[in-house]
Amino acid sequence: MSINRTGPLFSQVEAQVLEALDAAVLVLEMGRRVRYFNAAAENLLRISTGQGVGQKLARLCQTPESAENLDQILDDAERIGSSVTRYALTLHVFDGTRVLVDMIASVDSLLGWVIEFRPVESSLQHAEEEAQEKIFNAAQEMIRGLAHEVKNPLGGLRGAAQLLEQELDSGELREYTQIIIHEVDRLRRLVDRLQGPNTRPQPCPVNIHQVLEHVRRLQLADLPTDIAVRFDYDLSIPDLYADPEQLVQVFLNLLRNAQQAMMGHGEILVRTRVERFVTLQQQIHRLGLRVDIIDDGPGIAPDLFPRIFLPLVSSRADGMGMGLAIVQNMVRGHGGTVQCRSEPGQTVFSVRLPLPQQRSAS
Repeated sequence: MSINRTGPLFSQVEAQVLEALDAAVLVLEMGRRVRYFNAAAENLLRISTGQGVGQKLARLCQTPESAENLDQILDDAERIGSSVTRYALTLHVFDGTRVLVDMIASVDSLLGWVIEFRPVESSLQHAEEEAQEKIFNAAQEMIRGLAHEVKNPLGGLRGAAQLLEQELDSGELREYTQIIIHEVDRLRRLVDRLQGPNTRPQPCPVNIHQVLEHVRRLQLADLPTDIAVRFDYDLSIPDLYADPEQLVQVFLNLLRNAQQAMMGHGEILVRTRVERFVTLQQQIHRLGLRVDIIDDGPGIAPDLFPRIFLPLVSSRADGMGMGLAIVQNMVRGHGGTVQCRSEPGQTVFSVRLPLPQQRSAS
């Protein structure tokens, strides 16, 4: 196959359209080296344009050994001179992540090979975000009603216990009133925690890696010796506008959650990446931050999985079920989303937050 086109592949308008697509689009030249890919392909393949252009396709993504490989699919497209489609194709992308895609490959005499990958999970992800928003709103409404019904009677109960304590002569009996007061205060604190942070986020420029390094230092003392924590940072990520104290709480909760799921041994990976043209809470952002907390523990039980972000839901007998509810509350307060996928051997919590439009130079 010969490629006759010289100069820019696309006009400015064509490039803008391609950059805004949800589908990952790649153009390959002779030798099947990548000549172009759009923002969605950066997100899908987990590699920047600067790193990916000029690489052979096989270095950026591959199918499992037992499946039809990408070169065979491109050979089919070239042989028949038309587009070929493969559905539910598993890809191992640049950082080792597995993604499920539908693939369309075609040959153009001017461009070369044109490949379109559509993540199968993207439509599921949008549906999951909508379902999570409904669950979150329903939970918040329930909590507001609970707080109203519980906190007022608790105040009266505490006041009555204090008055009763003043009338008692016996120190032993006053111990019982102290128990009542202590338990009332504990229940009030629980209701306050259910309602989430008392203040709105106080945003300022924040370096996400400084936050994560602070979390690492806080968690290091509690980490069992047979659990390893690895960090894979994209150091070109610009500062975001966020409340650093709330971000520390978010990632401390997620790291502790991963640690508690590990049964005393295994590995946790904390990974940061930039995504382009991401939709967060139904708003499109040109740049977004994604932080993945990945553990190789046993996974989340299927019957528990749909409820993990609800308050008072926990898989541990001694757990209060507040950690993930607090995480979701704080992340949503920053205009972001938190999602989870889990299977035996890999559980991934992904926090996505908006970034300023102008990305700093690396």
